[in-house]
Amino acid sequence: MCWSKGEGRATRSAPSQPISVASFKSAGLPRTALSPRRFVVLLIFSLYSLVNAFQWIQYSIISNVFGGFYGVTLLHIDWLSMVYMVAYVPLIFPATWLLDTRGLRLTALLGSGLNCLGAWIKCGSVQQHLFWVTMLGQCLCSVAQVFILGLPSRIASVWFGPKEVSTACATAVLGNQLGTAVGFLLPPVLVPNTQNDTNLLAYNISTMFYGTSAVATLLFILTAIAFKEKPRYPPSQAQAALQDSPPEEYSYKKSIRNLFKNIPFVLLLITYGIMTGAFYSVSTLLNQMILTYYEGEEVNAGRIGLTLVVAGMVGSILCGLWLDYTKTYKQTTLIVYILSFIGMVIFTFTLDLGYIIIVFVTGGVLGFFMTGYLPLGFEFAVEITYPESEGTSSGLLNASAQIFGILFTLAQGKLTSDYGPKAGNIFLCVWMFIGIILTALIKSDLRRHNINIGITNVDVKAVPADSPTDQESKTVMLSKQSESAI
Repeated sequence: MCWSKGEGRATRSAPSQPISVASFKSAGLPRTALSPRRFVVLLIFSLYSLVNAFQWIQYSIISNVFGGFYGVTLLHIDWLSMVYMVAYVPLIFPATWLLDTRGLRLTALLGSGLNCLGAWIKCGSVQQHLFWVTMLGQCLCSVAQVFILGLPSRIASVWFGPKEVSTACATAVLGNQLGTAVGFLLPPVLVPNTQNDTNLLAYNISTMFYGTSAVATLLFILTAIAFKEKPRYPPSQAQAALQDSPPEEYSYKKSIRNLFKNIPFVLLLITYGIMTGAFYSVSTLLNQMILTYYEGEEVNAGRIGLTLVVAGMVGSILCGLWLDYTKTYKQTTLIVYILSFIGMVIFTFTLDLGYIIIVFVTGGVLGFFMTGYLPLGFEFAVEITYPESEGTSSGLLNASAQIFGILFTLAQGKLTSDYGPKAGNIFLCVWMFIGIILTALIKSDLRRHNINIGITNVDVKAVPADSPTDQESKTVMLSKQSESAI
C-alpha cells in the first residue's frame, strides 16, 4: 500500500486489489489505543467553553440593570451579545486555518487565553463612564468564541474512539449550552436591580466580573498544563490513516474548495444554518414573544429560556449516544429535523392560549429537538467530508448558523413587532420546512465510519497540495471486515 501526502491528510493511492487487515498491519499503521487523558481534555474544553457562553449572555439577561448603570440604551446592551455573532463570520476562516495548520493545542490556548483576557478587562469597566471598556472586553471574548465553537468535532475525532466519538462531540457542545443556562441563572442573583444604590450595584457587578475572571484564569492554566495536541496512539483507524502527513503540506484553500464541491455538505451547510439560526432567533426574541401574551411575566420568560437550554442539553447527549450506538446519521438528522418542525408549529399555535405552563412544555420540547440537532450536524458533516478537517467543516457550519441567525432575528423581530409573534414564528416554520426537504436530499456517504469498519469500496478523495494540476481522486479499496477484527 502506498501513502502519499496532501491536504494535511494521508492520501491513499489506489491498489490493484482489495487490502486485507493483515496488509494493514504489515503496512506499519500505528496501533490504535484510547488515552485516559481524553476525558481531561474534554472536561477542560467544556468548562472554558461554558465560561465563554456565560460571558455572552451575562449582559442581556439583565439588560435593564446594565443599561441603567452605564447610562446607555438597550440597543447598546444588545450589541454586547450581538458582537459574538458579528465577530464570528469574518474570523472563522483565519481561525480554522490556524486550527488546521498549527494544531489543536494552540487553538485551544488562544480560545481559553482570549476568554481569560476579556474577562479581566471587564473588571476594569466597573465605572459608569467606562462602557467602552466593557465592550472591549466583550469583543475579546467574542474573538475567543471563534477559537472555541469549531473544536468539539475535532477533539472528539482526535481523542475518542469510534464507539464514543459522537457522545464526546455532544458533551463538548453541552459545555457551551450549560454556560448559557448558568448565564440565565446567575447574573440576576449576583447583580439584583439596585439602581437606587449605585455603589452597591457597582460592587455586585465587580463581584460577578472578578469571579468570572478567576475561573477563566484557572481554566487557562489547566489548558496550558493538560491540553495536549493528540494522544500517543490514534484512537481509531480513521485517525491512524490521517497522521502520516505533516501540517506544513496542508492546503487550506484546496480544503475549502473540496468542501464546497461536496454537494451533500453544501446541503447540510444550508439546513444546519436554517435550524440553528431559527433557534438563535427564538432564543433572542423569546422575552418579547412571552410578554406580548403574558404581561409582567419577565421572570417566567427567563425560566422558559432556561427550560429551552436545559432540555436541549438532554437532547444533545441522547442524540450523541444514539449516533454512537446506531451510526444512522442521515435518518436521525432527518427525524430530529421533522420533530423540531412539529415542535415549532405547536409552539406557534399554543403560545396565545393564556396558559403559561403550556409554553413551558412546548418550549422544552422545542429546545430538546432543536438543540439536540447541534451535535448531529457536526458529526454528520465530519462523516460526509472525511478526510477533510473537522475544524473547517464545523467552522463553516457555525458561520452558516451565525448568518442565518442574524437574518432570522432581524426578519422575525420585524414581523413580530408589526404583526405579532405568530407571524414571526410562522416565518420560521416555513424555513424549517424547506430545511426538511433539503435534508432529505443529502446523500449519506459515511466515509469516516467506513474506514473504521474496513468496508469495501470507500472513496477517500484528496488532491496533493503540491500537485501542479488537479489529479484524479485516489481511492482506497478496503476489504470488508468487522470492527472487532480491526
